[in-house]
Amino acid sequence: MPVPTTPLAARVLLRDHAFTALRDAIVDGTLRPGEQLREGELREWIGVSRTPIREALMRLERCGLVVTRPGHSTTVSALDATAVRDAQPVVAAMHALAVRLAVPVLDADRVAAMRTHNEAFAAALERGDTDAALAADDALHEVCVTAAGNTVVGEVLEQYSPLLRRVERTRFSSAAGLESVALHRRMIDACAAGDPATAADLAHTTWMTLADAPSAQPAAAVSGGHGLVRAP
Repeated sequence: MPVPTTPLAARVLLRDHAFTALRDAIVDGTLRPGEQLREGELREWIGVSRTPIREALMRLERCGLVVTRPGHSTTVSALDATAVRDAQPVVAAMHALAVRLAVPVLDADRVAAMRTHNEAFAAALERGDTDAALAADDALHEVCVTAAGNTVVGEVLEQYSPLLRRVERTRFSSAAGLESVALHRRMIDACAAGDPATAADLAHTTWMTLADAPSAQPAAAVSGGHGLVRAP
């Protein structure tokens, strides 16, 4: 077999870049439910070749964020309440497991980082910055996911978390999101105390609170535009 000429690391980075850009645009409402995703437009917008775009779209279909009709079109999926309901307990269970595995190896620096992320989360909610709130929430939970060191947990979360992110955007745009701040604090306190059972239960509860969020379509992006956002 001839040695491939394309550097593997570069290809992986391009694939991940395309996936992240499209996932985030769907979650934040820039790409709205029912919108057709044309390969040529996506290549121009994201600045990658055909292969990373196609790989990203396949991953997004597995996540439930796009629907592909072979030979016809690929469109952004509607927010499916049934899919969210099915994914939620799986994501909650994976985060609970990550916390349970992480607590015995969490050091003071990691616990401090979790507190800092939660403070940033609370501040973002107070000023109505949903994007910053989602980023801080991601960073907080990622501390335990990374510390747990379980690759299967990470893979499951990568597949199913994007569905819940669309609901989180709705929750974090309302006063209901402030409830998560207190749950985070209690979870972090349990982590600091070396209590994996309590911390895991609180992590599970935090993710299951999304059941209280409206199952409406995700909010539109600040720009309010329909269609692709071009890179500057």
